[in-house]
Amino acid sequence: MKRNYSKSIVILSALIAASILSACTASGPANNAATNKTATPKAQATMPPNAPAGAQPPNMSGSASAAVTVEEFADFQCGACASIHPVMNEIKSMYGSRIRFIYRNYPLDMHDKAIDAAVAAEAAGLQGKFWDMQNLLFTNQKIWVSSATYKQTFKEYAGKLGLDVAKWENDIIGLPTKTRVDADKNRAKALGISGTPTLYINNLAVEFKDMNVQTLKTLIDAELQKPATAPAAQPVNSNAAPAATLGNQNK
Repeated sequence: MKRNYSKSIVILSALIAASILSACTASGPANNAATNKTATPKAQATMPPNAPAGAQPPNMSGSASAAVTVEEFADFQCGACASIHPVMNEIKSMYGSRIRFIYRNYPLDMHDKAIDAAVAAEAAGLQGKFWDMQNLLFTNQKIWVSSATYKQTFKEYAGKLGLDVAKWENDIIGLPTKTRVDADKNRAKALGISGTPTLYINNLAVEFKDMNVQTLKTLIDAELQKPATAPAAQPVNSNAAPAATLGNQNK
């Protein structure tokens, strides 16, 4: 009886762990192995050409004039998003200025700390440290997600990054950071995105199972080999953040 009880506990624990990792997406965790080297991104038929632009300027790495745009919609509290974070970092490092990598905040309602995390990252971005905070939040997700004092943890991250912590604290309760998060959320909703992570390469959706380094490399290389065209223009956001936030770029 005791052995059966122990076995049940192990199975239950495994199921809980799996549900946490896949809670924000319909698929399982990403894998760095090449699962489909000949994968083709699936066209998103519902993507309206006049979708809201999202936060402007966006949190961008690479070159604004690159022919290939990789746009990620993610939630800092999403386990699946954290699982592909190393993959996204490798892609950014691999391609550098040959791509335009954009990160969009899409905190899901099901996650109680996601909005606060997104705002914390945007506040760091106002001091040119968005990508540094983004990396800390994803890398240490298991620590702050289970903490009742997670806001204090975010403050510690701000100090670790050398931010003006007093300014950062003021910014996390200010309107500009929340406006940027809301702008990204509005773009996601207009595109019909219901879960995270969601990834587009030149406006073509990539399935979660293809979010691994080798497959993404195959897809991006295919786009780079196409005749050069100017990146698609996005509508101008009249509530765009001031030019100082351009420090969010090219980290």
